[in-house]
Amino acid sequence: METFFFDGEDITNLPPQQRVLKGMGFVPQTNNIFPSLTVQENLEMGAFIDQKNINEMLEYVYDLFPILKDKKNQDAGELSGGQRQQVAVGRALMTKPKLLMLDEPSAGVSPIIMESLFTKIKQIANQGTAVLMVEQNAKQALKISDLGFVLSQGKNLFTDSGNSLLANKEVRQAFLGG
Repeated sequence: METFFFDGEDITNLPPQQRVLKGMGFVPQTNNIFPSLTVQENLEMGAFIDQKNINEMLEYVYDLFPILKDKKNQDAGELSGGQRQQVAVGRALMTKPKLLMLDEPSAGVSPIIMESLFTKIKQIANQGTAVLMVEQNAKQALKISDLGFVLSQGKNLFTDSGNSLLANKEVRQAFLGG
C-alpha cells in the first residue's frame, strides 16, 4: 500500500473531511455542485471550516468570479457549465485550501469560459494557493503551469516546466498535435 503525505503528515487513511481540515480542496470533474441550492448556498457549504470569516471568503470568490455575485440567488442547477465550474471552484476556495486539486476543470466548458477559467486558476496560484490539476486540454494547462507532467497509460513520461514541455518537440508531436 502506498503512503501519502501532505505538509509532512501521513494522510493516507484520513477521511476526506479531515483532509479538507488539513488544507486540501478538491473539485471533481462532474457532480461538483448542489443543483437545488442557490449559488450562495453552494459557496456557504464550503465555509464549514471557518464560519466567522464567511463574508470575507464570499467577497473573495465573488471578486474572482463576478458572474456568481450576479447569480447568487439563482439555483446552481440552472447555470451554464462554465458557471457551475466557477461555483465548484469557489466552494473549494471557501475552505481556504493550501492545495487546490482540480479534475478536468475545462470539461464541458465553452472555449471562452475555459480561457477565463484558466486565467483565474493562474491567479489563484499566484496568490499563494498551490494548484494540482489533471487536464485533457494539455496546451492550455501547460501555458499556466509552473511544472507539468505528461502521463501516458499511467506512466510519467515527461516532467518539466509548462513552457519547456510546450517547446519540447517530442511532447508536441506525440501529445499536443504537432
